[in-house]
Amino acid sequence: MSTVFTHTPHPHIEQRSRIGPAKTIDQRKLDHPNPVVRLNARVGLRITLVVGTMWCAYLFTIISLVSAPSAFKSGDSLIIISWIAQTFLQLVLLPVIIVGQNIQAAAADKRAEDTYNDADAVLHEAIQIQQHLEAQDQEIAKIVQAMKDLRAAS
Repeated sequence: MSTVFTHTPHPHIEQRSRIGPAKTIDQRKLDHPNPVVRLNARVGLRITLVVGTMWCAYLFTIISLVSAPSAFKSGDSLIIISWIAQTFLQLVLLPVIIVGQNIQAAAADKRAEDTYNDADAVLHEAIQIQQHLEAQDQEIAKIVQAMKDLRAAS
């Protein structure tokens, strides 16, 4: 081991191995400095969290089925198709899509943060390698100079 250079690993490397892989459940931070933005984000998040659940999808299914008998009794294909498209699909698919998007967005945000931290760690390691090479260059220069001095002395 060289006494000229001491490698210092980036703290993210140890933290990353200690924390493990990113989890979607860890993604619920609202720390914007502006209180109005924070309030709006909390209200929007709360509504999204309530509407974006499978329980809400089940509830919306039940609500949409209340009007199903009258739509089907009418026998009019336009009314039946309108009920399917405008009532059932829109009500039921809205929360289901939100559930999926919430999961995907949280995972994407975490992956982006992890990628940034990994890039920062790689940058730190590259700087350490450069410093190590510089220290080796200085030692090699000393050895070369000593060899020149020996050659000149003989």
